[in-house]
Amino acid sequence: MSDAGTTPGRATTPDGAAAPGLTTRLARRPGPADPVKTLMHSHRELCERAVDPLEIAAGLEAHGVTDRAAARFRHRDVFSLAEELYARVPRAADSGGDTADTTVPHPARSTDARAGWALRTLLPGAVCAAAVVTLRYADSATGGLRLAIGVAGAVALAIALTVALRRGPLRVEGHTARVSRLWVCWLLAYVLYGDGLTHAAAGGGPHLTDPLAHAAAPLVALAFAVAPAAWCAHLLAVQARRRLADSRGLAEFAARTRPALLGLLALYALALTALAVLAELVLGGGRDAGTGHPAATVALGCLLLLARLLAVHGFPRAAATGLAAACAVEAPALLLATLGRVPGFEPVSAPVRALVEAWGTGAVPAIACGAAALGLLIHAAVALSRASAHT
Repeated sequence: MSDAGTTPGRATTPDGAAAPGLTTRLARRPGPADPVKTLMHSHRELCERAVDPLEIAAGLEAHGVTDRAAARFRHRDVFSLAEELYARVPRAADSGGDTADTTVPHPARSTDARAGWALRTLLPGAVCAAAVVTLRYADSATGGLRLAIGVAGAVALAIALTVALRRGPLRVEGHTARVSRLWVCWLLAYVLYGDGLTHAAAGGGPHLTDPLAHAAAPLVALAFAVAPAAWCAHLLAVQARRRLADSRGLAEFAARTRPALLGLLALYALALTALAVLAELVLGGGRDAGTGHPAATVALGCLLLLARLLAVHGFPRAAATGLAAACAVEAPALLLATLGRVPGFEPVSAPVRALVEAWGTGAVPAIACGAAALGLLIHAAVALSRASAHT
């Protein structure tokens, strides 16, 4: 294998810093008849903490050990190398002797936990629908009462989302970046007010004083879409775990994981499309007001799901970048449409006005979120096909 030596290995130094080329030097070093022994000492902590060989394989990949590098250690791939490391290094939990907990977990525990987070993911949709119905029945109430109901509904929805996302397959380890939450708030605020303002500015129509008249259907659809998003994230984790067990190489694992990711995203998009169309039929108001479109709702939902998946699997910066990209398109479009109403600035808003006249104001968020979601999908197809992303 003359080309095997051209790929530099990568391991870690004792202080935890990355040491590019260390694995290659260890594998090439003449002398020891057992090259795996040196690698075993370099990654002893990883091997001691691993619960199975798959976790060691994912850790080795994260440290730059590829299938080609594994050949220098006399193994056909990283998975075979991980199996030997797992067999030779004693587990840290084994040193506890009789004090270790040998209780076999009851299968009902995982079933109960799954039922718990499944019910919690339905909570945002139920709260959002209840808030919308309450506001519609309060049409004859005073402005102050409607404002209080709206604020209470928004707070209840935020709490429901926190409860739904804190546990289950959409849970992010640690705290999500504040900047990501800021971008999500902007995108949801655009759903509530953006289309109405763009319609009034670019189309020349009156301002829509009640944003609920056109934003109720998209908000309810997105709130109920938390449930299928959680199930898709759960299925992705299950499928990735199975492919880790069945694959005999990192390239094979990546080739088998990408179609699963694309298929689950398509399944989520179909579910969200059905929810968006159903919500528009039941609640109405979107197209009658000249605003909103199910395509914009589906594009935003796919963007939010991809961003959450990347954050869950350890790529929060990429998730924040995708969300910021969508905001960077919506904000200038809204600004240009508003400037078009100022005398002398009509040509500035010509592109936005032409887009709105041709496809409606829903085209602006559909293009912004769709392009950002496509970029995140390309990144996710690479990042989430790595074994190290599923430990």
